[in-house]
Amino acid sequence: MNMPLNTKLDLSTSPVVELRQYTLKPGKREVLIDLFDSKLIEAQEKAGMTIIGQFRDLDRPDMFVWLRGFDSMEARKNALTGFYDGPVWAAHRDAANATMIDSDDVLLLKPAWPGAAFDLSGLQRDNAPHLEKSREGNRTTANFGIWIHHLRSGTEARFARHFEITAVPLLTAPGGRLLAAFVTEHAKNSFPRLPVRANENVFIAVADFDSAEVYASHEATLAASPAWQAFGQETKPYLAKPTETLRLSPTKRSLLR
Repeated sequence: MNMPLNTKLDLSTSPVVELRQYTLKPGKREVLIDLFDSKLIEAQEKAGMTIIGQFRDLDRPDMFVWLRGFDSMEARKNALTGFYDGPVWAAHRDAANATMIDSDDVLLLKPAWPGAAFDLSGLQRDNAPHLEKSREGNRTTANFGIWIHHLRSGTEARFARHFEITAVPLLTAPGGRLLAAFVTEHAKNSFPRLPVRANENVFIAVADFDSAEVYASHEATLAASPAWQAFGQETKPYLAKPTETLRLSPTKRSLLR
C-alpha cells in the first residue's frame, strides 16, 4: 500500500465500519469527489469518526464508494450527530446532495474475526486541500477490490472461518494484501436519520494490490486455482445470491491508497 503525503494519522482499528455506495447523477462524480476531498474529510474526523477511504468504482461511472469507521455504536451516534448538525455539513450539504440520486446503500459492519479490522496506524493522508480538478482520465486503474458475499442467515461464522483458513492465503499471494474482513453488524442503527441495509447478512473482504496489472493477474490466477475453486464449491451453500465485486481506484486524499 502506498503512503500518501504529509499529515500522519495515529489511528487504532475501527470496530464499527460503514460501507457506503452512492448512486450519483450522470457526470457528477468528480464534482462530489472534489467537494468531499477538499471540504468534508477533516470535519467528519473532528467529529469523532475515521474516513478510511473513498473511491471511484471503475465499472460503474456514476458510483462513489467510501468507508468510514467508529469506535463503537454509541460513538457512531455521537460522531454523526456532531457532524450532520454542525456548520460544515450545513454549508455544503446542498451542493453534495445535488450530485446524488441515492445515498442509502449502506452496510453496517464489524470485524469478521479478531484482528480482521483495518489497521490504519501510521498511514498518512495527502494534507493539501486543493481540488483534484476531475482528472479521472488519468486515474482509471484499479488497485483495490471489495468482495461482498451475500450469505444465508446463520452462516456468517462458518463462512468467515472457511474464508480465514482457505481464502486468505490465496488472496495474500505476492503483490496482494487482505486489508480487512467484515460481517454485518446487526445492532440497532444508532443514527436512524441515515438508513442502513438492516436485513442483510454479508461477509466483506477488502484487498489492495501493487498495481492494476498485479490485480488483473491475481484475479486470473485465482480463477484457475483448484484451491480457490474448491473454496467456492464448499461455500456455495452459504450464499443467498451471487457475490458482488467492486473494482476501485482511490481518490487523491483517500487514506487507503
